[in-house]
Amino acid sequence: MRIVVTGGAGFIGSHFVRQALTGAYEALVDAEVVVVDKLTYAGNEANLAEVAASPRLHFVRGDICDAALINDLLRGADQVVHFAAESHVDRSIAGAEEFVRTNVLGTHTLLEAAAEAKVAKFVHVSTDEVYGSIERGSWTEHEPLDPNSPYSASKASSDLLARAFYRTHGLPVCVTRCANNYGPYQHPEKVIPRFITNLMDGEPVPLYGDGANVREWLHVEDHCRGVALVAERGLAGEVYNIGGGTELANRELTERILELLGVGWSMVRKVPDRKGHDRRYSLDITKISDQLGYQPAVSLEEGLADTVKWYAGRRDWWEPLKVSR
Repeated sequence: MRIVVTGGAGFIGSHFVRQALTGAYEALVDAEVVVVDKLTYAGNEANLAEVAASPRLHFVRGDICDAALINDLLRGADQVVHFAAESHVDRSIAGAEEFVRTNVLGTHTLLEAAAEAKVAKFVHVSTDEVYGSIERGSWTEHEPLDPNSPYSASKASSDLLARAFYRTHGLPVCVTRCANNYGPYQHPEKVIPRFITNLMDGEPVPLYGDGANVREWLHVEDHCRGVALVAERGLAGEVYNIGGGTELANRELTERILELLGVGWSMVRKVPDRKGHDRRYSLDITKISDQLGYQPAVSLEEGLADTVKWYAGRRDWWEPLKVSR
C-alpha cells in the first residue's frame, strides 16, 4: 500500500506518520508513507526525526497547490490522508488570504489529482470549528455548517469541496472533524504549548476575555487513531466527528496548567477577547464509536501532565520556534 500524507511534518500529521511507521496502525504496517509538506513555520522535519531512517518513509518538500507535483505524487497512491492546512485562528483574523489559498485551493488541487489517479480512499481532516458555536448539547455530523472565523470558513469550504467530489466524481472521500488537539510537537503559538513554555520562561500567559469560552480537548494520539480507523474502514461520503470527551472553560484549562507548573494566578494577564470568539464547542462521537469502535483513551489529566513533561525535556525543539515567531 502507498499512502500520501499531506502536512506530514506538522503537529498532527507527523504524529500520524510516526505511528504509522512504528506499527501502531495494523492496516498500515507495511505501507509506504509519502509525506508532502511545504515546511512553513508550522512544519518541521525534526518532527519526523524518530522515523527518518525508515525505508518506508519518503519525504517531499512541496506545496499542495502545485498541481504538477501533486499529480505526480498521487499517481499510483492507494490513499491520501490530508492534514495540510493553515490552522491558527488569530493568524486568519490578521490576514485570510493564505488560509483560502492553502485550505481551499490546496484541497481542490488534491481532490482533482486524487480523482484523476482513482485513489481508493481520501481522508480529509477538518475541524469542529466549521460548526460555529453551540450553547448546549453536542454537534452530530448532520449539523449545518456555520463557521465564524476566516480559518473555519476556509475549512468549511474545503469540506464542501470534498463532499462535492464524492457526489460528482465518485471519489471515495471521508471527512473527519476533530476537537481541539494537544500533545507533543505542537507549535508554541497554540494555547497549551504557549502557556507551558511561557511559564517555563517565567513569562505571563494571556487569557482571552472572561475566560469562559469552552473547548473540548483531544490528545493527538486519540485523534490520529480515529483518523486511521476512518482511513481503514470509514464509509465513502461520510463525515466522522472525533472528540476527546473533556470540555473545559479556558479559565479552567489555565488553572490546570498553572498547577502543573507550580505557579499562581499572578502569572495570568487578561487580554481583550478575540474577534468573533466562539463560545463553546462540543462533538457527539456516537457515529464513529458505533461504526468504527473509536473511543478516546488518553485522559486530559494524563495527557496534559505528559505534555508538560515533554516540553520540559524538549527546550531544544520549542525554543527556536518561539524566538523566530
